[in-house]
Amino acid sequence: MHSKFLAASSCLLAALALGVTACGGDDDNGSSSSSGGGDSGQAEAGKKLTIYSSVPLQGASRVQTTAVVNGAKLALEQAGGKAGPHEINYVPLDDSTAQAGNWTPEQESANARKAAQDDSTAVYIGTFNSGAAAVAIPILNEAGVPMISPANTAVGLTTDQPGSNPGEPDKYYPTGTRNYTRIVPKDTIQAAALVTVMKEDGCTKAQLANDKEVYGAGLAKNIELAAQSQGLELVSNEGIDKNAANYRSLAQKAKAAGADCFVYAGITANNAVQLYKDFAAALPGAGLYGPDGVAESGFVDPKEGGIPADVQSRVKVSVATLNPDSYPPDGQEFFKAYSEKYGEKQPDPYAIYGYEAMRLALDAIERSKTGEKADIIKALFSTKDRESVLGTYSIDENGDTTLTDYGIYSVKDGNLEFDKTVKAQVG
Repeated sequence: MHSKFLAASSCLLAALALGVTACGGDDDNGSSSSSGGGDSGQAEAGKKLTIYSSVPLQGASRVQTTAVVNGAKLALEQAGGKAGPHEINYVPLDDSTAQAGNWTPEQESANARKAAQDDSTAVYIGTFNSGAAAVAIPILNEAGVPMISPANTAVGLTTDQPGSNPGEPDKYYPTGTRNYTRIVPKDTIQAAALVTVMKEDGCTKAQLANDKEVYGAGLAKNIELAAQSQGLELVSNEGIDKNAANYRSLAQKAKAAGADCFVYAGITANNAVQLYKDFAAALPGAGLYGPDGVAESGFVDPKEGGIPADVQSRVKVSVATLNPDSYPPDGQEFFKAYSEKYGEKQPDPYAIYGYEAMRLALDAIERSKTGEKADIIKALFSTKDRESVLGTYSIDENGDTTLTDYGIYSVKDGNLEFDKTVKAQVG
């Protein structure tokens, strides 16, 4: 999931103990890339640059997205508010509305345009939802703004591999030059991980449903392909109406077809709780599975409107975040530093993605030498063998990370509990 940090984390812990706010901004152990990305042989004088983030800070995802923002703030604080000689201002934006309780195309478009029109913009950390990325990428691409997503997984944002839609990904890049990168594995890998776990749990015949959005529809296609390659029979792949009162008819249809498990491709905000309740009732002995789109308190915690206690024990979800003990030592140190900074004994796993997204942004700005957007983009795409809190990874020519691990979580007492890591093989 995320990125780098050993010396910096130790420095932060010492700094916190002494009441010091930051430890300096060097990130020179973060990448072994031979290309800094900038065209100039010498560093220019420092500039005042802005890093924006855009995630939904209201609704079902707010716990996870607040952790993303806090992780980013911690990374910038550690760096002394600088990237090389450049002074960095961080501006978190909200792409959700209180009325929607979720991101909206209008709000994400407004955020992207704000960043695009700001001459000081260096990097845009976002988006959280893949559908929002489909809105933001073209706007920011035309303005040449570098992007780093801490959460997007939809295949079509970066490639035309199975799971993408016609015209993807080229339609997102009107200039013909890529500006978008992400630090989480795409859905070809997530789908393979989900199907692997379903098979391990004894599923033989599954009902698949999707929410028809960019993320959900694409992931569902990848689940179909993974099921075919791994020998899991699917009853059907049904697109749901997010405004439906219930899904009893679909659940009964799946029961009649002999489904012994259910898997959903979509997000919580699109009526996922009702969907799972209806399938739990219709298929009393079935396992219920879902992706990172429902790996949040708004889905698992009844106090937040999530699934009831009698459904929780049957649910497993996949998400690219891992158990803190599964990360390298610098990743584990990150969670300790985050806990001390924000007073959370068990930080949300997405905090480390926000942290790494900011660390990668600062590293790319520093390696760009100039602080110019075009040079920062070159630096991002030249990221190779970066040692980070997430482990060692590179950014490929499409903007994708080379990380492949997914975590599988069960649900207990309204919380996600780490079960195991799946090293998915896409075949």
